[in-house]
Parts: sequence; structure tokens; C-alpha cells
Amino acid sequence: MKNEHPPTDRRKLSPLKIASYAGFAVGAIVLVCVLTLLFFPNPIVNRFIKPRITKAFAEAYPAYSIRIANMNYSVLKNCFGFNSVALHAVDGTFSSKMGSFSVSGIEWIHLLWGGTLGPKNLTNVDLDAQGIELNLPQSQYRLRCKRLLVSVPNSEMVAESLEVHPLAGDDEFFRRSTFRRTRLSFVTPQCSVMGLGCLELLQGKSYRARSVHIHDAFLDILVNKDKPDSRDSSGPFMPNEILSSIKETLQVDSLSFMNGWLKYCERFVFGSKPAFVTFDNMQVLAEGIANHGDRAAVLVIHAQAKFVNAGTMKVLMRIPVASPEFSFQYSGSLSKMDLSPLNSMLEISDQMRIKTGVLEEATFEVNVASGHATGNLRGVYRDLTIAAINKQTGSEKGFSDGITSFIANNLKIRGTNVPDKSDSIKIGEVKYTRQPDDPFIQFEWFALRTAVRDVVGF
Repeated sequence: MKNEHPPTDRRKLSPLKIASYAGFAVGAIVLVCVLTLLFFPNPIVNRFIKPRITKAFAEAYPAYSIRIANMNYSVLKNCFGFNSVALHAVDGTFSSKMGSFSVSGIEWIHLLWGGTLGPKNLTNVDLDAQGIELNLPQSQYRLRCKRLLVSVPNSEMVAESLEVHPLAGDDEFFRRSTFRRTRLSFVTPQCSVMGLGCLELLQGKSYRARSVHIHDAFLDILVNKDKPDSRDSSGPFMPNEILSSIKETLQVDSLSFMNGWLKYCERFVFGSKPAFVTFDNMQVLAEGIANHGDRAAVLVIHAQAKFVNAGTMKVLMRIPVASPEFSFQYSGSLSKMDLSPLNSMLEISDQMRIKTGVLEEATFEVNVASGHATGNLRGVYRDLTIAAINKQTGSEKGFSDGITSFIANNLKIRGTNVPDKSDSIKIGEVKYTRQPDDPFIQFEWFALRTAVRDVVGF
């Protein structure tokens, strides 16, 4: 019987050869993928990675919207780059954007297979963001940062050229409220954070840092006293209110301001030149910043500055971190100085000009309990004379100004306050209650100013 299927010359492949061919094919595919990723990574990350980032963010934070421009990737550096990133709240409470943005050290390959990013994938991350801008329309402020550097493995963060300003000019800022407001403006060339718990911060569990250093900062404060106080009890937050409002654990061992400058201003007429005092060459050290602790936990602040560029002022402050009330203590001293530099404030706020006068020394102690400040000031000074000036012209030559000056210098003003033979001296009484619109620094100044007026007789 004939064989219907004659033998063929083709040989059967052995399992070993099949495995070798399959391995070669897989290797070729892998090689092609590696070469593609090495030489053409950008289309891959823009096609597969960027949509996953946008989708994951939208699912995790539905109240916010993110927009990412073109991405790029360096295989050798394991670094993602973004041309720009924009983020805003759906309800319009804030918007932000940044220019070039890069992040390296992310373990990300598993994202291609549907994985998610977790803290363990970010332990080696270094971030470099430039041209950051954050707008807060409700509070009318804008934050800008030229460059932000974050290193997770080194637990460090550095912000360069950090600025906080109102969205508009002073007149527009104050026009939007029928009541008195306080305008803040802050600039520093560098702010650095060491010992930062980066992963805890990203997880929203806690805010921990060993130290924060702010260099050459400038803080400008302006109060528009041409409008009435608001009777609304919800004024600017005080330190204890800020700390207690943070639900997550906050702990900063130390915060320092080095070579700072503070300018405090009061405006009495719309569009007019404000009264002001300055604190130059400020050195501030705050220790024990925390929002959780026993009743004995205290935030301690040491500060020193050149007051109106004339005398050295030193202040020690102790703020209970667990107190629900606005309560704290502060004390300090002021060295010998000529009193005429105070005219930058007095000429506008009181229509008075100091002609002569020397402060020998001053010390003060103030206790604040539930927003009520009490205490005393001991000021030793000599030969104080003043002149009343015209509110519009600043001249002291008017007839009524002369009469006022005469009465003040001879009947009202205490021209000299030095200890007599029995070491008796006029002690000024601190007596001030916080007003709804008083920020923290303004409250301290206003409280101390009541004792100054009590001693001098203004």
C-alpha cells in the first residue's frame, strides 16, 4: 500500500533551538524598546506617562485642575522635565503656574503597567522648579519664587528670590474693604529648610524640620488708619490660632531671620505719605515651634534690631503653644539714642516734631492675657522738647502751633525723666486691648506705645 504522505526533508526543531530563537526574539524586542526609550523617550512619556499623571491627579484631587505642557525624559539621568505646569482650584480660590520644572530619581517604570506612585518610589527624588507664581484672589496676595530646589535624600529645600505682595497697588488693596486693613509685603533672596521630613510632607502627615533660615528679608507693613476698625471678631490670626488651626503635626526646632529689615507704616489720609518706624539689621531666632505639646510647651523668640537706625532694641518673647487664648509675655530693652529719628512717625501721626531729646535707656515688660496687654516701661531720658506742626504744611511757625508747643513743653510734656535722689522715676503703664484688625507685630507695638505716651505725656 502506497504511503499517501511521503516523507519530507524538513527537520523537526529541537526544544533547545526553539528556546534560543524565542530568547533572540525577546532580546531583539527588548533591545528595540531600550533603543527607542534611549533615543526617542519624549514621545513615549508624552503618550503614556503624562496622561496617567493627569488622570491620577484628577482622581485624587477633584477640586483642582492641572495642566502639563510637553514632557521630556533623560534616561541616563532618570530625569523628567516639564516645559510648564499650571494648577488651579475649580472654585477659583487660587491659581498657580511654574516655568521649567524637572524631577529626577523617581521609580516610574511600573506606571506603564498601571502602577501608582507611593512614598517608596520618591526616596531619591531631587526637584528643581523655576518661575513659580501662586495667586490668591480672596486674600488679594501673590507669591512668587524664582527657583525652588528640593532634595528628598538630603532632606533639604531652598527657595530663591521669594516674594509675597498684594495683587494690586496699595490704593486698590485698601479700596476693596470698607474697614481698616493691614497690607503686608515680604521679600527675601533665600529661604532654606534643613532636616525636612519630605516624605511625611508629601503624604500630608506632618510638617517637620530641624531648622529654617531666612536671609536678608524685608517686611513692609502698612495700616490704613483713614478707615474705621472692623467689629468683626475674625481678624488676622495670632500665633496660637495659626498653630492650633494646623491639624497635622508641626514641629520646627529653630527658625532664624538673619540681617532682616522691618518697616511699619500707618496711613491717615488716602493717598498721603504714611508715618513709619524701621527696624534695621534684624536678627531673630525662634525655638520650639510646634502645635502639639503639654501646657508647659513654649515658643521662645529672641530678637535684636536697630530701632529707627538709632538705638539697639532687644526683645525676648515667650508664647505658650498649647494655649487656646491669645496670651504671651514679652520683655526687652532699648539702648541710648537720639529721639529725633522718631519724627518719621510722630510728625504724621501726632502732628508733633521732636526738637531735642536723648534717651539714656529703656526697659519694658508686658504680659498679654486673652488679648489684654498690661505691664510697664521704664524710660530714662533728658531734655525732650517738641514743636506742634501744621498738618498740611508741616510748618511749626503758625500762631496756633506756637501756642500748642508752648503748652506742651511747659505744662503737658515730661521733658526729663531721670531717677531723683530717692531713685524715683515715672514708670509708664502698658494698657491695651487687641482690636479685631491688629496683626501680631502691630499689637505688640500698639501695646508698648501706650506706656510711651503715659511716660512722656502725649
